[in-house]
Order: sequence, then structure tokens, then C-alpha cells
Amino acid sequence: MSPSALGELLSIFEENFRTRGEIGASVSVWWRGEEILSEGHGWCEKEQQRAWTTQTLAPVYSATKGPSAATLLLVLDERGLGPDTLVREVWPAFPVAEATFAHLLSHQCGLAALDRKASVWDHADVIAAIEAQTPAWRPGDGHGYHPRTFGALVDEPVRRLTGQTLGQVWREKIAAPLGLEFWIGLPESEHHRVARLYPGKAGAEDMQSGFYKEFNTEGSIVRRAFGSPRGLHSVQEMNDPKAWSAGLPAMGGIGTASALAKFYQAAIGAIASPLTDAVRQALAQVRISGDDRVLVRPTAFSCGCQLDPVDANGHKLRELYGPSPQAFGHPGAGGSHALGDPDSGLSFAYLMNQMELNVFPGPKSTDMVRALFST
Repeated sequence: MSPSALGELLSIFEENFRTRGEIGASVSVWWRGEEILSEGHGWCEKEQQRAWTTQTLAPVYSATKGPSAATLLLVLDERGLGPDTLVREVWPAFPVAEATFAHLLSHQCGLAALDRKASVWDHADVIAAIEAQTPAWRPGDGHGYHPRTFGALVDEPVRRLTGQTLGQVWREKIAAPLGLEFWIGLPESEHHRVARLYPGKAGAEDMQSGFYKEFNTEGSIVRRAFGSPRGLHSVQEMNDPKAWSAGLPAMGGIGTASALAKFYQAAIGAIASPLTDAVRQALAQVRISGDDRVLVRPTAFSCGCQLDPVDANGHKLRELYGPSPQAFGHPGAGGSHALGDPDSGLSFAYLMNQMELNVFPGPKSTDMVRALFST
């Protein structure tokens, strides 16, 4: 690991505060089992009441999906099941008969948008809506990101197999053994450590193209997917302790950058962990790649994580996860980002409270990823 690369990464981290409007943020880098960089700077709120440190907790939105997927995969593996098991073997009323858990975890089941109104706060209500849903597409017909329904889709099989919520199993089987300060359902005793989030803003030109044009089109699959199930749509709501404690596996994770980066050390096999070879392989192996019906751009997914898509010649279309084609991870709305690279043994996480209006990480984190893998 190059000291100059870490120096450049840290310089970008500091520049985010000087010129990019950062309020508070943490960055963590692990390499081959050791944390080699851990920085926290700024403030937990604009009023500068609490200093942001490496121990500050922040909601990470969809960066929760990697840990959530690992939890389901571990539960399946413990019972002799796996990615290629039919979902209906565990959940008989699942509406896509041919779907495997690999299809479910890689956004191929066409259940991103629900016709029936259901509340994000009511798991049983969401499950009933999913079971009644006619899929918008089926396995073999491509894919589209499931930004919100993903949570219930992974939580329900865990509940059926263990009698516990996914967040409880995550804590018991993965987070606690690894000493991770990352929760999917934050206990009240930790509420005082959570930073306040601030929404991002976009110019008029951003609203007229690509993803956001579809997002603002009434009735589009993009708009419906980001509205299903209903509730918890504003950043203000995510600052409510009710959201922190709800344990929503699609977007409710809260933790430190160090914990999230250490999770990806486990995911790439750089440290001993409860994650089995089968679980790690499922997190890393591409299951679907191509045009994403919901994110309106090419994406690639394993069982629960993202990878950078490649062109016909095998060249990456972007490098959210660095230069290695084996690297994987998951971003969160507004700019949180985490990854692991099996080739180099590096993992990285960045958490912040000044959000940006992006569905993918912006320069605040991607510039650091570029620096991390520079020679």
C-alpha cells in the first residue's frame, strides 16, 4: 500500500471541507486485516454543537444493502441453502415462481414498484403487497434496482428461517463477532452518537436529464420504485430516531466508516469472520449486468452488491470501486460509499452528513477511491 496514495486520499478528504461544502465526515481504509487510515472531521450539525469524530454514527441509506445481503446469505448457507435455491422453498407465496435467491438479491424479480399502497413502517403490510404484485419483469428479462422493496424481500426469508428480524441476526451473527459498530436497528443507547443529515440540492439542468427526468415523471417505473413502499421519503424523516431504530434492511443501516470498511474486509476474506466461502463468493460474483430499468444506466449486481459494469471488451464503464474488475460494494443515497477489493486486499468506506443529489457517489468519495488505487 503506497503511503503517497493515502496522503493524496487524505488531502482530498480535507479538500471536501474547504471547497465542497462538507459538514462532517469519516473515512476508513483497511488493508489486509489492518485499519491503515481512520479520520473523522467536522461537525454533526450545522450549528456546530457536536464535533464529528471517527466514533460518530451516520445513516448510510442503501450502503445497508451489502450487510443485509450477507446476513440473508449466511442464514441460507447455515441451512444448506444458497443463491440458486428457489425463493418459494422458503417463502411459498413469493409471486415469482421461477425466482432464485440470486435473482432476488440481484434485482431481477421485477418487484421494485408496488401497485398496492403499503407503509414502510409495517412489514406485514409490505409483504402482503409484494405477494399480490404482478412482476414488472421476470428473471431472464433484465433487471432494475429495487431501492426500497429490497428490504422486505431480504428480511422476510430471514424471519421465516430464524424467527428473528434481519437486523437482529446481523447483530448476533456478523456485527457482534466482528466488533462492528454498525446496526440495522439502532438501540436507543446509541442515539446520541448519530449525526444529523442535510439534503442535497440540484440545479434545473440536473432535473431534465437521465435518471432525474424519469424520477420526476408521474407513473414512471423509476418514480414508483422510489415510492414503494410509502413513507420515509424525506431526509428530515431519516433524522427521526424512529427511523434509526426501525431496522430497515434496504436503507436503515447506521454505523461508523470504520465498521463498514471492516465489514468489506470480511467480505473479501482479508480477515477471519463468520462469512463462509459460499457467502463471500455470492457477494462478489456478478449475476446480472446491463441496462438498469430503474437507475437508467448500465449496472452490474452480485447477490446484494454492486460492481462496475464493463463494455464488450471488458473495460470498465466507470470506476466507483477502483480499477479491479473483482471489486464490489454498495453506495448510499447522498454520497455514502463502501467497497472491498479482493485483488489488493483493500476496503474503504466514507460517511458524511451533507448529502448530494446523486444516485451514485460523487467526487467527494470517488476522488478518494481513485487516489486509493493510484500507484
